[in-house]
Amino acid sequence: MTAPRIRLARPVTGEEEVDAIRAVLASGVLTNGPRTAEFERVFAQRHDVAHAVAFANGTVALAAMYLALGIGPGDEVVVPSMTFISSATSVLHVGATPVFADVDPRTFNLDPGDVRRRITPRTKAVLAVHYAGQPAAMDELREVCGDGVVLLEDAAQAVGARYLGRPAGGLGRMAMFSFTPTKNITTGEGGLVTTDDAELAEALRLLRNHGQSALYRHDVLGWNWRITEMQAAMGVVQLGRLDGILDRKRRNAAWLTERLGNIPGVTPPWHDPRTEPVHMLYTCLLDERRDEVLAGLTAAGIEARLYFPPAHRQAVFAGIDADLPVTEDLAARMLSLPMHSRLTDDELDEVAATVERLVTR
Repeated sequence: MTAPRIRLARPVTGEEEVDAIRAVLASGVLTNGPRTAEFERVFAQRHDVAHAVAFANGTVALAAMYLALGIGPGDEVVVPSMTFISSATSVLHVGATPVFADVDPRTFNLDPGDVRRRITPRTKAVLAVHYAGQPAAMDELREVCGDGVVLLEDAAQAVGARYLGRPAGGLGRMAMFSFTPTKNITTGEGGLVTTDDAELAEALRLLRNHGQSALYRHDVLGWNWRITEMQAAMGVVQLGRLDGILDRKRRNAAWLTERLGNIPGVTPPWHDPRTEPVHMLYTCLLDERRDEVLAGLTAAGIEARLYFPPAHRQAVFAGIDADLPVTEDLAARMLSLPMHSRLTDDELDEVAATVERLVTR
C-alpha cells in the first residue's frame, strides 16, 4: 500500500531528541531516574499543577487514576463514546462499568445535560475527554458532578490547551495525557497524570512501580507501569518545541477553517470562545457522501480518517446499552483531515481544494 503524500499527523523530532536519548544511554540509568523526574517537573510547571506522574502509556495512566480513587467493581464511570476506545476500556480494566453519555454536536465533548441524566448512586466519576484538543465544558460538568462525583480529564489530545485561561490538566481532580506519535508532542509511547492532590500523586507513584515505597518494600498491589528514561528525556525536548508546534497548528487550522467554511455542505470545527484549543485533530462535518469523500482523499494521496468510530459500537461493549443519537449522527458525517505543524501552505491548499472538488462534483 502506497504511503500518503500528505499525512494526517507528523511528529516534529530532530537531533535534540537523538542527543537526549544518547545521553541517557551513556548514563546507564534507563528507568526510574533523573530524566523521569525532570520530565514530570517541567510538565507540571507548564500545566500549572503541583504534581505530574509519568506512565508507560495513557491507557495505564487512566487505569491508575481510577485505582488511586478506589474505583472498582460495582462502580460506574460516565464517559463519552466519541473518543479513542481506551477512555472506556480503562474503566473495564479496573472492574468498573463505563456508562456512555452523549456529546455536544458542536464540540464533540460531553454534553453536561446528558451526563446529568446518566448519573446514578453508583456513579463515582465523570471522564471529560477534551476532543481534538479543545477542553470540555468543565464549569457545567463540575456543577453536574457536585460533591459526590469526581470530575476527571482525559487530556490525551490537549497538551497546552486552555479553558478560561487555565491549562488543561488542572481543571479536574486528575488528568491523563498521552504522547503517542499522533499527539502534538510525542515520546513514541507514554502517558502522564497531573493532579494538585499530594496523596493521589503518591498513590499513583506506588501503583506504577509495584506498590514499592522503599527498596523491596511493597505496601500495595502495583504494576510495572513505568516510563523509560529515554522516553522521558525525549519528552523534555518535546515540551521545549510545544509553543512553536501550537503556533503553527493554530495558523493552519484558522486558514483551513476559513477556506472550508466557504464550501457548501462542509462544516469546519467549532471553537468554544472559552477555550484555547490545540488542534490535535481537525474534524469537519459533511452533509452527505462522507465515505465517497474519504475514498477520494485517499486516492489523491491525502490521509484522512474517522476520529473516532464510536466506542459503544465495539464488540467489547456489546452488553452495554447506549442511546446516543448525537454521537450516531456525528459518526455518520465526521471526517478528520491532515493537521500538523509541518504542513506547507501548498499542502493545505491541496487538501482544501480536493475536499471542495469531491464535495461539489
